[in-house]
Amino acid sequence: MELLGTIDPTLPLVVVAVDLEAKELQTSLPILITGVGKIASGHAVLATLGPLAPTQRPAMVLNMGTAGALIDGISGTHLIGRVLQHDLDGLAIEALVGHNPTPDLMLGDGPTLATGDRFIATESERRALAQRAQLVDMEGYAVARAAMALGVEVALVKHVSDNANEAASLTWAQSVTACSHHLGTWLAGQGY
Repeated sequence: MELLGTIDPTLPLVVVAVDLEAKELQTSLPILITGVGKIASGHAVLATLGPLAPTQRPAMVLNMGTAGALIDGISGTHLIGRVLQHDLDGLAIEALVGHNPTPDLMLGDGPTLATGDRFIATESERRALAQRAQLVDMEGYAVARAAMALGVEVALVKHVSDNANEAASLTWAQSVTACSHHLGTWLAGQGY
């Protein structure tokens, strides 16, 4: 976990998993690098923003990063409309204890992002998950849930890096710098 810059309550806080995703952003906004996965990203947001008074927290949390495409033909940069957690069966837990610990989070219009702590890299996993979402990552749900718990507005912006299949790890490594550039272009287009 590393915070680059100073949190400003009038500006967004950009949140990325790894420094490679921030490399080409070309922004003066503060950037929080969380580490990979739900635990690291959720913890980083809560540990960084939780101790701050509500008036000192950023105007919003802007989670930017890469995502795998679960459906052929999806590419580019996307503002996420809904995010779900795919590797914890919230409905089964709800049947046991009376509440779902992982409800889908509605963020607006746009594709659905599935978040989990598994790197989706087989065609069978991809097909199964594609019935619930169009994109997949490893941090978005946790970042959104942590920001919401603190009362901070949140948006998720993901650039497709791979097709969440057998070639995904190689494709991600080859495309992450270009993805960061595309995310930086999107961010500049928002006036940041």
